[in-house]
Amino acid sequence: MINKLSIKRRVFRIKNKLKKVNKDRYRLTVFRSAKNIFAQIIDDKNNKTLVSASSVEKDFKKNEIKKSNISNLVAENLAKRALDKKISKIYFDRGKYKYHGRIKVLAETLRKKGLLF
Repeated sequence: MINKLSIKRRVFRIKNKLKKVNKDRYRLTVFRSAKNIFAQIIDDKNNKTLVSASSVEKDFKKNEIKKSNISNLVAENLAKRALDKKISKIYFDRGKYKYHGRIKVLAETLRKKGLLF
């Protein structure tokens, strides 16, 4: 069983590595709950969220969809909004989650839609 301290260490380790390497890009951060997924692009220099998308928005409440397909739709919305604001270079901060399942689907869809990371 994973305790909270090891999760905090993993998050800290990942964020520090990413911030050292990527100084001129925006950060794409992901939060995944049991039912929903949230993604946002953050400017760390100004501490502002530039673009966000989530599965809680009105578009997703219409019908029952698999969670992996919801991740796909959230990624498409986020990519469209980011490209409208002329954001194309980002780095992917997966946080405490492994690059697997819904997180992987979200990242691959964003790459297909034109975001570089």
